[in-house]
Amino acid sequence: MLDHIQARTHHARKGTLKNAFTYGVDFVLTDLSSETRLLLSRNRWNLWSLWDHRHGGPRDHGQGVAWFREVLRARGFDPDGAQLVLLTQPSFLWFHFNPVSFWIALVDGMPRAFVAEVNNTFGQRHCYFCAHEDFRPITRKDQLLAHKLMHVSPFQKVAGQYRFNFDLTEDLVNIRINYVNGDQGVLATLVGPRRAATNRSLLWAALRRPFGAARVVALIYWQALILYLKRAPFLKKQPPSDLLISDGESAGK
Repeated sequence: MLDHIQARTHHARKGTLKNAFTYGVDFVLTDLSSETRLLLSRNRWNLWSLWDHRHGGPRDHGQGVAWFREVLRARGFDPDGAQLVLLTQPSFLWFHFNPVSFWIALVDGMPRAFVAEVNNTFGQRHCYFCAHEDFRPITRKDQLLAHKLMHVSPFQKVAGQYRFNFDLTEDLVNIRINYVNGDQGVLATLVGPRRAATNRSLLWAALRRPFGAARVVALIYWQALILYLKRAPFLKKQPPSDLLISDGESAGK
């Protein structure tokens, strides 16, 4: 399975200083089970690539889906009875950067657990494990909580809470991350249709949004410049948590 998600991401800063933007982004959703003859390859160079060492575990020293299997087992979920998929922005040519990827465990097409793999531009990574206690299906109305433990933006503190709403159907990806820290925070969404990846769609993505991940980094710095010019408080980089992965909880827990 390899789907190309031509999505829109929207970010809106909350609090006394407002800022919002919406961009088109390209994600893929894959079970990493087979090689393809497309312009996207696993563990080898192509126009678009997925590399195991870039996901699952410490940044640039990952173990791919094997890591996700161990994470699930450690929390009492049998990965052998699930379809394990990765939702991520692939590398473009030689360049890779991914603000967030999602490892997802599906049973009968419904997510039962996921890991939000968050990276910042300072070379740090933290992973947030989210599931209901009984691993029942996660629906779009469910809210899963995780305490923020890593510095992401120099304009937001390492404090507060992420609130995830996660909707994955046969036709649509719809993810909402509401970061809340008192009256401050950021609302981020990722929404796009699921369609089978083709050479045509992958080539069109490269032409429509050239440079892939390099474009993402450039847009991050552009928005940082806008906030700086708006005189948003600039915070020094804070040391990462000693944990690589932390567990969230259901909002109703």
